[in-house]
Formats: sequence, structure tokens, C-alpha cells
Amino acid sequence: MFEDMCVRGFSPATQRGYIRGVKMLAAFLARSPDTATAEDLRSFQRHLAATGVTPGVQNMTVSGLRFFFRFTVDKPETTRHLVYTHEPRKLPRVLASEEIGWLLAAATEPKDKAMLSVAYGAGLRAMEVVALRVSDIDSKRMLLRVGNGKGGKDRYVMLSPTLLEALRDWYRIARPSVFLFPGRDKIGPMTTRQFHRICKGAAERAGLPKWVGPHTLRHSFATHLLENDLDVRVIQVLLAHAQLDTTARYTQVATSVIRRVMSPIDRLIPLDAPPAGAPPPDEAPPA
Repeated sequence: MFEDMCVRGFSPATQRGYIRGVKMLAAFLARSPDTATAEDLRSFQRHLAATGVTPGVQNMTVSGLRFFFRFTVDKPETTRHLVYTHEPRKLPRVLASEEIGWLLAAATEPKDKAMLSVAYGAGLRAMEVVALRVSDIDSKRMLLRVGNGKGGKDRYVMLSPTLLEALRDWYRIARPSVFLFPGRDKIGPMTTRQFHRICKGAAERAGLPKWVGPHTLRHSFATHLLENDLDVRVIQVLLAHAQLDTTARYTQVATSVIRRVMSPIDRLIPLDAPPAGAPPPDEAPPA
């Protein structure tokens, strides 16, 4: 199964999710997963729902099992009863601009500050931050190249002067040769798990909520751009969203945009005004 996924260029995260689903099935059956029947898979999915597994994990498991039985063991009919679970679409949670400042101030190490600055200043995903290379920084054109992002797509994002200074501060200290944020072996990149720990630690020191993570910075990036009246289609390109609908959901959390909208009730006559044609109060007929 691992080889089948590598041939198709699946990301490491997708590979882990798919294999985890097959391992969960094997543990449920207490036997080899390729011996499962269609009824076994139906029972397994009921088991997932009954044990409180989140819709996202359920759907990743369904995708992994469909892949396993279709391509690896060549039994596609086995998955005919598997269905995807409706996943409630929640609004992204964002930080205010001053809270972003607190987070960056709480990053005591130059490397930590630089990574968090990239996540917010360019709106990158955690996997894109750790994969940045020194050669991706184009200070002449003030652009940052994001190579092999989600879906294997490359793109350019803006490189702000403030972000460039943060990156230069880190470069002067570490002099990284290939990856901008190398891992412990100094050769390969840092892992996303390490980056999550860095963000969580800075958020805790800054007194921010526990739900703050690297993706919160990306959500905040998009929301703050929208509040500054940047066209949502430009934001879509910066975030590398395939669908505009995905980007448009930030309009629901851009509070400054919402506050500027005039309610139709404000276009009406004053609520306490008398009806048209009614006599003035001092001329009203006696009761």
C-alpha cells in the first residue's frame, strides 16, 4: 500500500492517514485487513461512529480503505457500503492584530520568531514553512517562492520588508545552507510537529488560548487582509485555494467588514416617528 501511494505522489500526511485507517480496521477485525468483507466494513464504520471518532478521521479512514481495497488488494466491490460522513463546516478562529504581536514577542528564539513571522506574514501552511529553502527568498523582487505546496503546486507570495528583516536576522545567526529552517540533523528541514510545539509554546507564554496553532496564523493573515479591503480573489491566489468558496468564508469572520455594513433598518424613518398622516401629539383628539 505504501508503494502504491508513493507511485501516485501522495503527501506524507495523506499516507499516514490512509495507513492509520487500515491499521484501525485490522485492530477491529483482529485479523489481516485484506480478508474483510463488505459487511465487515459496514460494521467497522458503525463502530467508528459509535466510539466518537470525529467526522474528519472517519472520512480519511473511508478514503484510505477505498484506496487499499481498490488498488492494493484489487477488491473494489468490498467498499460498496462505505459512505462519507457529513462534516460540519466551522468558521476559522483568528487572532486580533495585537494578539499576533504578543505571540511574536513571546517567541524568544530568532528561529522561532522567523518561522511564526513567515506563517503570519505570508499566510503559509506549516508544511510550507518548514519546507522553505534559502533560495526561495527573492529580496530583489520582494517575493517568496513557495515550492511544492498543497497539491504539489508552486506559487509566489509577497515578501514584506518586516518579514525580510526577521529572516535576515535568523540567517545571520545560523547561516543555513539549504533549508531555511533545518532540523536537528542540520541537513533536512524541521518537522511540522516541531513547528507546532514552537507555536504552542509561544502562545502559552503570550497568554493566548490553547486552540492557537500555526494554521491560526494563516487564518489571521487572510482575515486581516480582507479587513484591509484586499480583493478576495487576490487572497485566494495568495492562499492557493482551488475554490473561491473556501476563501470567501473569511468574510464571515472579518469583523471590521461586517461592522461597516449598514443594516436596512438604518435606512428607515426613526422607529419612534408617528405614522404618516397622524396628527401631531399636541393636536391629538381627547380620549
